[in-house]
Parts: sequence; C-alpha cells; structure tokens
Amino acid sequence: MTTLTRDPARTAPAGSFRDTWIPRLGGPVWLAWRQHRAALWTLVAVTLVGVAVMVHLRGQMMDLLAAQDPTSRRAGGLPPEFEAYIDRLLSIGSYLGYIPVLAGVLLGAPLIAGDLETGTAKLVTSQSVSRMRWLTVKLAVPAAVLALSTGVLSAVLTWWWNPVKGFSEGLIWTAFFSVTGVVPVAYALLTFTVGVAVGLVLRRTLVSMVVTLGIVVALGFVWSELWRSLGNVMSINTDKGVGPGLVPPELPDQAEQQGQGTYFLTSSGDRLDWTTCLDQMENDKAHTACLESKHVIGWSLDYLDVSQMQTMQWLGAGAMFALTAAVAAFVIVWGRKRLL
Repeated sequence: MTTLTRDPARTAPAGSFRDTWIPRLGGPVWLAWRQHRAALWTLVAVTLVGVAVMVHLRGQMMDLLAAQDPTSRRAGGLPPEFEAYIDRLLSIGSYLGYIPVLAGVLLGAPLIAGDLETGTAKLVTSQSVSRMRWLTVKLAVPAAVLALSTGVLSAVLTWWWNPVKGFSEGLIWTAFFSVTGVVPVAYALLTFTVGVAVGLVLRRTLVSMVVTLGIVVALGFVWSELWRSLGNVMSINTDKGVGPGLVPPELPDQAEQQGQGTYFLTSSGDRLDWTTCLDQMENDKAHTACLESKHVIGWSLDYLDVSQMQTMQWLGAGAMFALTAAVAAFVIVWGRKRLL
C-alpha cells in the first residue's frame, strides 16, 4: 500500500541532479514541508529580501556617516539626509513588529485546523505515523523555519541600528526593544503555538484565524504594558533646591524617563507630585515659600538605562519561551486524545 510518508527523492535515479542536490526529507518531515511549502518558501523569500534591503540601506547610511566630521555628530550637526535613514530604520523596525501577528494568524492557526477541516489529519494518522510524531513534526518544521527567519531579520536590524543608536531621540533603545535581539524570535514562536492551539481546539480555519488575531492583539497589548517592569528603575536626585535659575537634572544618554515626570524631593526623602504648589507658579516668591514650607530640597527623576536592555530582553524572551513550551505541551496532549 502506498503511504503519504514515502520519501519521493528515493525514487530518483542514482547520480541524478535531484538525487545529488535535494535534501533527503522523509516521512512526516517531508509531508509537513510539502503541505506548507508555499508559506515556508514565502517566509524564506521575505527574509532574504529583507536582509538585502537592510544591508543596502545600512551601507548607504554608514557611507554618509563616514563623510561626516565626528565632532559635528556629537554636536547634533548631522546632515538632513540622515533623517531619511532614521525614518527607514524606524519603518522597517515597525514592519518586523508585525511578524508575530502574521506567524500566529497566517501560519499557526491554519496549520492543524486546515488538516482537521479537510480530513488530512485522519488520513495521515491512519497510516504508520503515530499522532504524537505527526503533531511534533507539524509543530517543529514551521517553528524551525520561523525561528531562523525571525532571528536573521532581528540580527540584521540590530546590526543596522547599533552604530547610530543615540544619534537621535527617535533611535532610543525603547523603540527597538521588541524588534531586536532575542525578543522577536520568542514572540513569534509564542504567537505561532497559540495559533496552532486555537486551530486544534476550534477545528475550523477561518474561525481559528479570527480568534487567533484577537488573542495575539491582546498579547501585544499586555506585552507593551509590562515589558518595562522587567528593568530596574533608577533615580537621579538633587539637593540644591528648586528655586529660580535652577533646572531639573538631565538624564543619561539613551535613558527613558519613567513615571509621571519630575518629582519634588523633600528633606525626609519623600517625593511630591510636580503639581505641588502649582497654583502659585505665577509668583516666584510665593511659589518658593510654598515649596519651602513642604521642605522641598530638590528634584527626583526615575529612568530606565540602556545598559539594562539585553537583560530585560532575555528575561522577557525567557517568559515567552516558557509559555511557548506550555502551549506546545497542551497541543501534544490535547492532540493525542482528541485529534479526530
């Protein structure tokens, strides 16, 4: 009996081009690749195009910077043409931010739901392939391609951004936190497995894609609200007063201010809201007297420093990898019992 898991490459004549150059994918691995080859090849092609575009734009940007006097860079005297490269860098970074959405909705949700809807899952598991092996391979093959592609794009974007971070307020590290380093890989794998789990439970492709989109959007909102809590908030305090002629302290380079803004610091170490004595701002003497009555001695600012970026990324990615493993385990357990 002919099965769906036979390796077609083995039928090629010995020494032929196909026998020489085509990798010998066999069994469920070959089937998983063949079933989803359009999506996977598209992902590979997009990765190659994205890498080529970023390498080209980075080369042009570095040529422009090389022709610029280093002292003028520090003084903020970059040429107007540099703004175009900033916009392109930010735009491509924002495009990479959509990878998790596409991974969950277009790759994860239809992965098993489509096979359940068309009856392919029942046909495959009626052969000599166990449900456990089939589910594992179905998850592993697209996940490997997705992780590799996302990792390559993230690495090239990081390589492009590193030489110019700090040259502009738009290039601050918080704008690139979720699209550089290990975070995009972990995020894409999480949304992919969530999409697979939704498709396995709902068993309908279109419904699964819609539900997955909602879940992925919710995950994105939660991530955007929580990722800053992965860092250790640092503070700058002054004790020279806050009267006329004195200004709040400046943040370190590439630091992002946290909280509501600048606080007033009292002699006891407490912090007061910046709106304290706001109604007397028009009169310097009255305003100063009001602050002195509350024992204000200076300012206090909270911020996150760029030095924490990689640690925060690995903490966030670790949590995502753990969730991904949990969802993948659910897919395996649920699929073994209730696949058909």
